[in-house]
Amino acid sequence: MKVQNPETQIPKTPQMNDRDFINDMLSTEKYMSDGYCTFLNEASHQHLYDEILHIFTETKNCQRELFNLMFKKGWYALEQADQQKLQQSYQQFQGYASQFPYNNMIQ
Repeated sequence: MKVQNPETQIPKTPQMNDRDFINDMLSTEKYMSDGYCTFLNEASHQHLYDEILHIFTETKNCQRELFNLMFKKGWYALEQADQQKLQQSYQQFQGYASQFPYNNMIQ
């Protein structure tokens, strides 16, 4: 079952519309945050790390706002998770957690 708001209708024309522009911006923010994440994993200079972390956080916040806008307008749909599949995944990862060396710290 899909979870989606009523779709805001926009003209279907060859030109880019609001949905196209916002979708393009969302894709760009996702791409940029992936690059920043890679940098943060590799950075050795603390001040540069802190600066990129700040930019990364702003990028993720912008990405979230764009997602929320698209979802609100009904341009982004989610699939409702099957409760049985969720329970199976939960049990599977609980089994993995018992194998961690410090498993009593993970709840």
